[in-house]
Amino acid sequence: MYSNPQKTDAAAGTAALQIRDVRKRYGSLEALRGVSFDIAPGEFFALLGPNGAGKSTLISIIAGLVGADTGSVAVMGHDTVKDFRAARRKLGVVPQELVFDPFFKVRELLRIQAGYYGCGKESWPWIEEMLERLDLASKTEVSMRALSGGMKRRVLIAQALVHKPPLVILDEPTAGVDVELRRTLWAFMRELHAQGTTVVLTTHYLEEAQELCSRVAILDRGAVQVIEPTPQLLARHPYRFLRLKLAGGAQLPESLRELVTANVEGVMELKLETRRHPIGAVFEALRSAGLAIEDVQTREPDLEDIFIELTGHKAGNGR
Repeated sequence: MYSNPQKTDAAAGTAALQIRDVRKRYGSLEALRGVSFDIAPGEFFALLGPNGAGKSTLISIIAGLVGADTGSVAVMGHDTVKDFRAARRKLGVVPQELVFDPFFKVRELLRIQAGYYGCGKESWPWIEEMLERLDLASKTEVSMRALSGGMKRRVLIAQALVHKPPLVILDEPTAGVDVELRRTLWAFMRELHAQGTTVVLTTHYLEEAQELCSRVAILDRGAVQVIEPTPQLLARHPYRFLRLKLAGGAQLPESLRELVTANVEGVMELKLETRRHPIGAVFEALRSAGLAIEDVQTREPDLEDIFIELTGHKAGNGR
């Protein structure tokens, strides 16, 4: 069973991940512009941003794959440059891309991966547990090249966890996968998180981040635009949405048309600021115009609404 790997570090008050003034330039492109934040031990943290925001560059720097121009990163108190061996032993990264060695079988590959971190046969029971939990038990003697994309993704997750790292970065882990794998992954990660693992998630499925993560950072154009607890971020924008369908396909009065954010097959969505546009005033305007409502519903803003408002972009899968 996965024991709590963070007890010592958490007790010492060390940040699970500390990022200080990280900058990175590729020619004329400034990919990261002084990024700084901490992630506490045991957090389930979302790192979000539109395409080209700098998320991939930042993850590559954390993992030691790319060097920062300036600034520093520490994993569980270990500088990723000055103490890179210790930092990498504390970190597991599930990459977005399906990178794998096609010539090894699944169990063999995981045992080799464990050996890279100095883990011997004592890691084998944990490997067998992961094979069961990630529904890979029937694939242990199958070559990686013979696996489906979803099964390859499961192996990548197991590889990232094979040395029981206290910090795990999930980079778009559910991109292009089926519902079954998504449920399996989140059930497994919730359990590991409950036992003390710090989890950093990047995803373009913002409903996942909203449901799973206690704190959110939004990166845009290489800089942190906001970093707040999820409930606080959701509550900072005092508006709600009203969806209307008018009888007979009628159009809204002129006074309400500026509030429309979407119109799909006659179903209009209006963005209403709580103080300026009370719902009762909208209904009164419709009544005064002699318009009948065929259907109506309201919804509170979600993380995607706030993401779009802050960045001007919809969440995307590419970077």
